[in-house]
Amino acid sequence: MTMGPTSGEPGSGRLVRRAGTPLWRQLGTDLRARLDRGDFSGGFPGELELVEQYGVSRHTVREALRQLRAEGLLDVSRGRRARLATPDTVIEQPTGIVYSLFTSVEDNGLEQLSVVRVLDIRADGVVAPRLGLEESTPLLYLERLRLAGGSPLALDRVWMPASVGEPLLEADFSRTSLYDQLLAATGIPITAGEETVRAVIPTPAEHRTLHLQAPSAAFAVERVGISHGVPIEWRHTLIRADRFALTSALTSAPGTHERPGGLMLIPTYS
Repeated sequence: MTMGPTSGEPGSGRLVRRAGTPLWRQLGTDLRARLDRGDFSGGFPGELELVEQYGVSRHTVREALRQLRAEGLLDVSRGRRARLATPDTVIEQPTGIVYSLFTSVEDNGLEQLSVVRVLDIRADGVVAPRLGLEESTPLLYLERLRLAGGSPLALDRVWMPASVGEPLLEADFSRTSLYDQLLAATGIPITAGEETVRAVIPTPAEHRTLHLQAPSAAFAVERVGISHGVPIEWRHTLIRADRFALTSALTSAPGTHERPGGLMLIPTYS
């Protein structure tokens, strides 16, 4: 059975139903050839356009697009038109300063969006002592999926005393910095902090959330945010290692030779 136009050249829309070669695979092969030729420089067609061009079902089109996405040739997400994949910008962040991931993304020319997964008040007997609080102290908890240029960059989890952070329950975090919202709502700035960065393998659920191929490494960033000497924030951020880099300017300490400062090796024990 022949479907679509009669020409057999790549990009003609001709798919032939034959044993052992599913239509979605034929469609993927044809679209791959067209991508190689640069046929879609003006934009990739939508699902319905491909259904009409090739005379196949929408399910066949979606399966072909899924395969092209798995190969890194297309960016395909629910509710959005497929587009040609482009190399992800690596976000470089200098160390030694109090920085906002939101600002770092925007400074690299990428749109930063956040999907709020959780925003509530709760107790956490592990986190509260890290902020110098009793274990039962109510805490504001904010969990966000951070997107840079439309693709997942980080899974961000933040705790702060409810006595400070409760006004943030009404904040819109879809496209803003937590620190900007905190300052606007409470007048409290983050003036300093302590941060530890480790390489980790995310959990299976975190792999799925960050669109990572398992197993992939990520940066686990743990931070205490401080305002004028008082701990205000404890944060755990999981950042895709293929999209983020920490940079340092190294100098020799006075009276020494070739001894960079600001680097500490922390032993871990299994």
